[in-house]
Amino acid sequence: MEFFCYHRDRPGSAGLRDELLEAHWSYMDRYEAELIARGPTFAAGGDTPTGSVHIVDLPDAPAARAFAFDEPNQQAGVYRDVLLRRWRNLLGRTMWEFPGGRSGGNRYLVIGLGAGEAVDLEPPSDRDELVAYGPLLSDDGQAWLGTAALVRAPDPETARAVLSVDRYADVEVHEWEFGGRR
Repeated sequence: MEFFCYHRDRPGSAGLRDELLEAHWSYMDRYEAELIARGPTFAAGGDTPTGSVHIVDLPDAPAARAFAFDEPNQQAGVYRDVLLRRWRNLLGRTMWEFPGGRSGGNRYLVIGLGAGEAVDLEPPSDRDELVAYGPLLSDDGQAWLGTAALVRAPDPETARAVLSVDRYADVEVHEWEFGGRR
């Protein structure tokens, strides 16, 4: 089962985040084979971390909850909250298989939160700019709750446009970069 996990940073926690970087990476190393995508998000301008996204394939919801809540930054109070949802990998690849590579161009996390009739169940036609793309689902995988994408785009507005924005209650766009050890 695939899960989307987005830890949002607590204001003022950047120093603690820096102190725990090796512990965070060591924890994620244990999930190397299960990770579909990962990386930090930043405030506009790219200097201040705002969160950390992980898309991971795990056996079940309890394993996903353990993954999200046992993470060292979560345990130490770096994060203020966690968005954890079932997810479906509509591209069928990992971020390491992204044709655009690790660097070059601006990268964004786009999260559309919705309810009711599902939208954006098919990726946009320009898949070469999508690093990851899929629906956010209820715990049982039956109800659509939104869509999440990692995308390369020239600016936040273009990134936002990968979703049918008017069909969502809220759409968040965060600067994002490939995560993990370099």
